[in-house]
Amino acid sequence: MTEPAATPAWLLQPQLGLCPCGCIGRRRTGNFVGKTLNGAATLMRQTMFSSDVASAPGLLQRVEPRVKLLTVLGLLLTAALVRNIPVLGALYAVTLVLAVASALPLGFFVRRVWLFIPIFTGIIVVPAMFNVVTDGTVVVPLGTWFGHPIGLTRQGLVAAGLIVLRVAVSISLVVLLTLTTPWNRLLASLRAVFVPRIFIAVLAMAYRYIFVLLSAVIDMYTARQARSVTDHRDHRRGRRFVTASAGALFGRSHALADEVHLAMVSRGFTGDVPQGRTRRPTASDAAWMLGCIVLAVVTLTVDRRLGR
Repeated sequence: MTEPAATPAWLLQPQLGLCPCGCIGRRRTGNFVGKTLNGAATLMRQTMFSSDVASAPGLLQRVEPRVKLLTVLGLLLTAALVRNIPVLGALYAVTLVLAVASALPLGFFVRRVWLFIPIFTGIIVVPAMFNVVTDGTVVVPLGTWFGHPIGLTRQGLVAAGLIVLRVAVSISLVVLLTLTTPWNRLLASLRAVFVPRIFIAVLAMAYRYIFVLLSAVIDMYTARQARSVTDHRDHRRGRRFVTASAGALFGRSHALADEVHLAMVSRGFTGDVPQGRTRRPTASDAAWMLGCIVLAVVTLTVDRRLGR
C-alpha cells in the first residue's frame, strides 16, 4: 500500500506581510473554513438574486426566450459592425434603458459589465494607444525612449475607444439575456439556433451538479468547523484537510456521475433529451422583434452616414 504524498512545502509556508522581505511580520490568515462557507453562501445569494430578477415583472422578462435570444444575437452582430464611437455610445445607452425597464438595479448592472472590461481588454487596448504600435498623429506626448518620441496617437485612442465600447455593449446584451431569462428556459431556447440536444443536456446537468457539489462542500466544512475546538491556527493540519477534502469531493462527484448515468439509462435514455414545453410567441414578442430590427437598421444607417 502506497503512502499518501506529502503536502508541498510552498503550501505550508506562512504568507508574508506587505514588505517583500517579511521584516514587518507575518500576515495573519483568516479561517479557511469560514472563508469557504462565506464563498458558498455568496454563490447561493447570487443565484437566488438572478432567479428573482428573471421572475420580476420587467420588459425583457415578458419576451419569449427564443425571440429574446435571436434578437440579442442580432444586436450583437450589429454592435460588431458599428465603426463610430458615438453610435456605440448610443447603443450602450439603449442597454442601460433596457436594464432599468427590466427591473435591474442600474448600479449592479454597470458594475457587473465594467468589472470585466479592464481585465480582458486592457492588455489589448493599452498598447494600441501608443505610436510604437499604432502609427498616427501624437496627441499626448509622453517623452522619448532611446531617442524616439513616445506618445498616444489619435488613431490609437479611437481604436481603443471602439474596442472598449464594443465590448461594453456586447457584455451588456449578454448580461441582460442571462439575468432576465431562467436558466432552464435559456437552455431550451438554444435549440432555436440549432445547438445539439446533447450539448444542452450537458450544460443543464453541469449547472445542477454545481449546486450538488456545493452542498457537499458546505456539509464537509460545516462538519469540520463543528468538530474543531482549538486547532483553528494549525495551518499545517488545515491544509491537509483541504487536500483530503478535494480528493473526497472528486471521488464523490465521479461516483455520483456514474449513478446518475446508470439511472438515466435504466429509464430509457438514448442521448435525445426531451425539452419542456415553450409558449408560442405573442404579439408583444413580435413587437419586440420589430423594434430590435428597426434599432439595428437605424444604427447601421447612422453609422454608415457618419463614416463617410
